[in-house]
Formats: sequence, C-alpha cells, structure tokens
Amino acid sequence: MSSDRVSIISPFTSFLKHRRLIFDLAKREIASRYKGSAAGLLWSFFNPLLMLAVYTFVFSVIFQSKWAGGSGSKTEFALVLFAGLIIFSLVSEVIGRAPVLIVGNINYVKKIIFPIEILPYVTVASAFFQFVASIFVWLVFYFAFFGIPPITIFLLPLVMIPIVLLTLGFSWMLASLGVYLRDTPQVIAISITILMFLSPIFYSTASIPADYRQLLQLNPLTFAIETARDVMLWGKPVLWVMWLKQTGIALFVFVIGFAWFQKTRGGFADVL
Repeated sequence: MSSDRVSIISPFTSFLKHRRLIFDLAKREIASRYKGSAAGLLWSFFNPLLMLAVYTFVFSVIFQSKWAGGSGSKTEFALVLFAGLIIFSLVSEVIGRAPVLIVGNINYVKKIIFPIEILPYVTVASAFFQFVASIFVWLVFYFAFFGIPPITIFLLPLVMIPIVLLTLGFSWMLASLGVYLRDTPQVIAISITILMFLSPIFYSTASIPADYRQLLQLNPLTFAIETARDVMLWGKPVLWVMWLKQTGIALFVFVIGFAWFQKTRGGFADVL
C-alpha cells in the first residue's frame, strides 16, 4: 500500500486483507515464546498467577494497603490490583516492543511484497493472548471467592476498544521512529515505568488529592483501567459519553499513526 493512498479506512483494510497472515504470525510468535519449555503454554497462566501473588503480598501484607471504597479484604484488593495490571501489561508489552519491530525484522523489510505495516497487529494479537489468559486466571479467583461476576463483565471487550486503537497508533509511530532514532527503545522503557506509577493501578483516583485528579485523567490508561474494574468487579455501567470521547481520540491516533508509518517506511531499507 503506497503512502499516497493512505485514508481513514486504510488501517482497517490492511487488517482485513492480511488477517490470515496476521493470525499465522501471531500464532507462530506465541508458540516460539514457550518452545522447548516443559510447561509450554501453561506459562501463560503461571506468569499472571505468580504476578498476582507477589503484588498482593507486597501491597496488602507488607504495606497493608486497602482499596478506597472497597471492602478492605485482601482478596478483593488482589483482584482490583490484578485487573489494573492486566490492562497495563497489554499496553506496555506492545509499546515496549514497538521501537524494535522493524529493526528486529530486517528480513521482512527487504521483502518488497511483505506488508510490514501489519507487524503492530501481530504484536497486539500476541499480547492479547496473554491478556485472555490473565483474564481467565482473574475469573477463576473471582469465582472461588465471590461467585459469579456481574453481568457487566461482558462489556469488557467494548471497554478495551479505545485503548487497543490508541496502542496500535502509537505502535506504528514508535516502530517508525525506532528505525531512525536508535535511542527510542531506552526512552520508551523509562517512559513505561513512569506510566505504570502514573496510572491508577496500585491506587484509585479517589485516593488522589483533588488538585491532581484532572492531571491523572489525561492519562488514557486511567479511563481504561477504572472502567474495566467497574464492569468486572462492581457491576457499574460504562460512561458512554466518556467512552465515545476516548474512542474518537484513539481512532484519530490510530489513523495518524498508520499514515505516519506508511509515509516514512520508504526510507527503512536505506537506513537498515
């Protein structure tokens, strides 16, 4: 797809056109991640389980943290914390890998017929597999301690749409930038750590001083994490006006990111 034909529907048509290739590459990437290990794909469940246990112990046992507005139980705190971590992990994995997507796949760049613009889709698909595994672990714990989750949990896929679109848009931008500026991976690694502590993962926005809450709302992860918790744990409806606003912004970044990638890809082969 040439750069002069990029339109608002281009990222969608690219996905539809190459969906089989995206699926095959994602499947191969997931399989290679656990190739040779004794547990294999079971590590997809062990990893979030271990993460859940460690963070719960540190924050609810050592620091004696309690969730503002919650029941105060360690189990509830663990599930609240884990719900936020699941969202953040999906975003951080895709964004963290974006700057080296092209640099790490030079063989694809050299192939004229290979659609390198699908690589962020592949990364998101691979990360989404881990996301689903983590949600499964979360559900098992919820069933064990609280019973059936609220019906609003079925709204979670809709909640994820804005943050996935936004992540893809930034992924295309960073993939292109990583070709021309080799310091990009280091900058993004630091930025992800900062983003983690500036997102309501280990705390709720209710515990933030009122003067700083508006600043926290500028972080796109804030809406995604808090809304995910609302539908997963507390049966609250989605704030649809805010969701539409977030989706509109995310869609803009999604299209702009794709257009930027397509317009800069012409120099990839020369730089690499």
